[in-house]
Amino acid sequence: MPQTLMVEGFRARRSFGFGGLSRTATMLAAAVLTADGLIATQMPISLLVTLPVTGAFFVLAAARRHGMSALSYYWARVAWKRASRFDATSYRRLLLPHPYALDLPGVGASSTLIRAHDPTTGRAVGVVHDRATGYMTVTTLLAPGGSLMAPTGAVQSSLRTWSSVLDAMSTDDQVKGASVTIQITPGAGEALGDDVRARKDPGAPALAKKVIDDLVRTTPHATASVAPWMSVTVDPHASATPPADLAEQVAEALRVVDSLDLSGTGTDIERRATDIDLRRIVRSAYDPDVFNARDQEFEELSWSECGPQAADDDWETYAHDGGVSVSWVLREMPRRPIPYSVLLPLLAPGRYQRRITIAYRVLDPLEGEAVLEREISHARQREQATAEVKGRAKWSQRADSQRAEKAAAQMAAGAQVVDWTLMVTVTARSTADLPAARQELARAVKATRGIRMRPAYGAQAAIFAAGLPLGYSPLVKD
Repeated sequence: MPQTLMVEGFRARRSFGFGGLSRTATMLAAAVLTADGLIATQMPISLLVTLPVTGAFFVLAAARRHGMSALSYYWARVAWKRASRFDATSYRRLLLPHPYALDLPGVGASSTLIRAHDPTTGRAVGVVHDRATGYMTVTTLLAPGGSLMAPTGAVQSSLRTWSSVLDAMSTDDQVKGASVTIQITPGAGEALGDDVRARKDPGAPALAKKVIDDLVRTTPHATASVAPWMSVTVDPHASATPPADLAEQVAEALRVVDSLDLSGTGTDIERRATDIDLRRIVRSAYDPDVFNARDQEFEELSWSECGPQAADDDWETYAHDGGVSVSWVLREMPRRPIPYSVLLPLLAPGRYQRRITIAYRVLDPLEGEAVLEREISHARQREQATAEVKGRAKWSQRADSQRAEKAAAQMAAGAQVVDWTLMVTVTARSTADLPAARQELARAVKATRGIRMRPAYGAQAAIFAAGLPLGYSPLVKD
């Protein structure tokens, strides 16, 4: 593959602390040691208890577990067990007198669906309103295409245009975040088979009939329905003249999303998602059996009815209507240049429904510059601290410092700093199929040859919802 079609520049934020600890852990450890000293001045014998506890804290904070500090991992585990003990991880939709008792569960509880009219197209459009933050999320349905067979020049042009879209997001205070999701649902070949049989010529040669019959028989097991969409979260109140009512807020959100021109990015825009489209996407995620249902079956559904009847958020799984899902999140990107088609194994159809979501939060130029300068400072401090102890810095630390400096040079040349993450959800129809679904996902991640992912421990329901057009993104802060 030409080097011009390789991408790089991925780097995780790393704060500087003592002995491999993060900055927060170092400050907390210093506070604990200070408290130990103050207690020991009055009760020296207390050091027999406080020092071992403090030592255990240091070990857990410095150790790594699944790409995070062991302290964070076990703290999350304890918090999840406590929530599970009080049934906070279980959801049952009941008819209660409270006005919001039938809201969607979890992070989608504050969302509501608005049916609006788009004056630019004359069609209905669905807008998800977050009642807690006031943010609006508009979803655009995309056509399932690709650029694997496109000329190198066309792919380069698409990448440059997408960079321009990110640049437009970074300079617009109203755009809080965006996400691109591709949902692959297997077994969509039945409709194609019916169409082929209806159009088959009875007078065709026997060999041609046999070939067509073989294709019809194997197609349901070899095809998939691909449904891509892009969701943009907007703060309508961040404009120079804040809208006065809900109707003006919706109009402002649509205006901001319309200003993001995706033409030339290699993506074919189908249309803005209607309220029926959003109901279909959300409801079929919780119950995959209704994915191919007719639009009339979704017209009368309330927004709360698009959610599950019952759901259980376990440590590594999420059980809901019609299936059990497993969600993984990005742990680390390769430190080497990778081809632009690196996600192709994740996008290949499998036996189970899969949703791949890339969430973006584009930093404005001033914030991006501050972040990179801070990262360079932290990288050099780690080099200096290691050199003072061992006589020289580690090669990995030098390489990390060079990557931080290269990112700063790229930004100075006009590149954008983007906080982003990758989330993948696979849904099995039954608990018995769950091991096979988890294995299929693990193989797809391994086939990317470098991308490292891990289960979303204790956050399965949240990551499941992040892949849907509910207006929730783990990168968007209130």
